[in-house]
Amino acid sequence: MTKGVFKLQEILELQKKIVPELVNTLEKRYNVLRTICHNQPIGRRILAEMLTLGERTVRTEIGFLKDQGLIEINASGMTVTSEGIEIIYKLNDFIHEIKGLSEVEKKIETFLNLKKVIVVPGDIEENPLVLKDLGKACANYVKDVLEDNSIIALTGGSTLKEVVEAFPKITSLSKIQVVPARGGMGKKVETQANTLAATLAQKLNGTYKMLHISENLSLDIIDTLLKEEAVRAVIDTIHKADILIYGIGNAVQMAKKRGVPQLEINNLISQGAVGEAFGCYFNKDSEIISETTAVGIKINEARKIKTHIAVAGGQNKVESIISTEFNDINGVLVTDEATAYGILKRLDK
Repeated sequence: MTKGVFKLQEILELQKKIVPELVNTLEKRYNVLRTICHNQPIGRRILAEMLTLGERTVRTEIGFLKDQGLIEINASGMTVTSEGIEIIYKLNDFIHEIKGLSEVEKKIETFLNLKKVIVVPGDIEENPLVLKDLGKACANYVKDVLEDNSIIALTGGSTLKEVVEAFPKITSLSKIQVVPARGGMGKKVETQANTLAATLAQKLNGTYKMLHISENLSLDIIDTLLKEEAVRAVIDTIHKADILIYGIGNAVQMAKKRGVPQLEINNLISQGAVGEAFGCYFNKDSEIISETTAVGIKINEARKIKTHIAVAGGQNKVESIISTEFNDINGVLVTDEATAYGILKRLDK
């Protein structure tokens, strides 16, 4: 390297050592601006509670952001200006570099033998906004690989709901199909795969198909339904998916959601189940120890899809992520900073 010429990462490292207060102030103001953007219009007191900061501190930061023309304050609360939104967008990558998350991503990619890892700043358990950032990061990745005639399959859940909500309206692509990756599970209609598939299809100016089968049905009923021509047509489309987006669950929690009898849950625990994906329960050595009846894509089929993305965060999912994603050479993982460090800490052991 030529004398006197520094790379961005080196400059950031110098800043953190010589003037760490600048980095801390940058992160604080970024979080304030981002929180206002996600919850606008919002009042000062609620903002202070969400950020767990004192009202005096929040008042100071609000004054600065207003003076810079990044926010507006009116009777209904604070809102972010177009310039403020642009600043948030530009700071995303900068904050990512300040925290050294590119290096974290590379380490997890190597340790888990994955195609790509995307880590968003923050802790999903301390800040609910980080869940929205997970959704945006996944949506941005999908937008980059999406092509005409693509078939997208996705599972349900609150994390996948954030992914769908993060998609803007896209009209530049044609003949996009969206389908649920698995049968229905749970009671919340808004997080069901069918609902999310329909919503995403509308945003992509595409079409969708629904799979009206609950995974909690008996084997006999499921087998009968799978023989129906309309159901078979949906299943065939699911198996042709070009892009798959799915969540990862804690084994015991997912078993309870699926209505698994307590005796079977105890059996899963005794066998060391830690992670769940696509109805498969994995132990800490990434071995499948149990599998529910699959209505849709199975785990082995999922790993053959060219673009398949797991979106998951939270310290309680560290073991689950490692167990389900290890050695998935075509897999993409989107997670949060705290979970990423938890994964590295666990792998170091």
